[in-house]
Amino acid sequence: MKKFDVIIIGAGAAGLMCSIEAGKRGRSVLVLDHANKPGKKILMSGGGRCNFTNLKIIPENYISHNKHFCKSALSRYAPEDFLKLIRKYHIDYHEKTLGQLFCDHKSHEILDMLLAECHDSSVNISLNTKVNNVEKKENGLFNLKADQAEWSCESLVVATGGLSIPTMGASPFGYKMAEQFGLKVWPTRAGLVPFTLQPADKEKLSELSGISVDSIVSCRSQQFSENILFTHRGLSGPAILQISSYWEPGETVTINLLPKINLMENFKLMQRKMPNKHLKTWLSEYLPKRVVETFLKGEGEHRILQELTFKRMEEIANQFSAWVLKPSGTEGYRTAEVTLGGVNCNALSSKTLECNDIPGLFFIGEVVDVTGWLGGFNFQWAWASGWAAGQVV
Repeated sequence: MKKFDVIIIGAGAAGLMCSIEAGKRGRSVLVLDHANKPGKKILMSGGGRCNFTNLKIIPENYISHNKHFCKSALSRYAPEDFLKLIRKYHIDYHEKTLGQLFCDHKSHEILDMLLAECHDSSVNISLNTKVNNVEKKENGLFNLKADQAEWSCESLVVATGGLSIPTMGASPFGYKMAEQFGLKVWPTRAGLVPFTLQPADKEKLSELSGISVDSIVSCRSQQFSENILFTHRGLSGPAILQISSYWEPGETVTINLLPKINLMENFKLMQRKMPNKHLKTWLSEYLPKRVVETFLKGEGEHRILQELTFKRMEEIANQFSAWVLKPSGTEGYRTAEVTLGGVNCNALSSKTLECNDIPGLFFIGEVVDVTGWLGGFNFQWAWASGWAAGQVV
């Protein structure tokens, strides 16, 4: 049995960051992962360009049963800290909308950077390694067994991620580990995920597949202003993915397809100015023609504005500006970008991510009940939580 100071289960963003920081402190570190390659989600993120952080990180961008938990790590390892590493390796990047930072080239530059830092910190990485058993011994050490090897360590870090995208190797290992050691795990569900539609809505909207519209999407007291995308299965796009993390099955969402105009006021104005203008022609100045035709099916093809009663104008305005939709569900973990829920934050130190009642056991990254918005927030939580644990393991 080989002994290490630190063993990290999971060679994703959080695990690699933690291993780098622990290695810098002279700790002997082993990273284990059941996949054949490290950092698979890093490689696929951001359409292959890795949306590695966001310049506008605030705690309110995160969902958790303990809304204060993420503050400590995020305040001590900020986006600028990760950017120092990016600049050290001369990785070109750019800012997209809303503070999102992407690589100019390929996301493998981020992974290559992390692996280079691991090498410089003498981190050992063992892939294709499935941990079958973990025990904490009376001497305080953790013993780990895989098919062909056994190890022991003083500090054990669980960085196994969530359940999203099972084809990339996602598994419930981290949650089972938490439960094995008596920690509460909040129920998990898919987040940042497209909606599927009720049969009638799916049939009605199927013709719009591939069309995107800038919108405001609301649910409960939360709203997001970005585009939505009609798909052959339902609705996607940034605003839909964002609101999906707040939506619960059975609830409705409200979508304003014309967020920049007051459609009712424009109706009344145009009815006076251009009473003979065709309704569909006028609305097609604001929205794709196919969207207008789909939403106004049954409305006379050549109906003009002066023919509309005040009540009918209100109904049409609400169709576009306050479209109430009840999704049938989501596409689930298959396409979800993150997993909501996870290891109860109250069982961990917000400063170190160590279990309060089990010295030497740490949980970091997505396996913890901290879920960020779309746009680099989840990577920043991975870097920050990994860095925080890496200072003390």
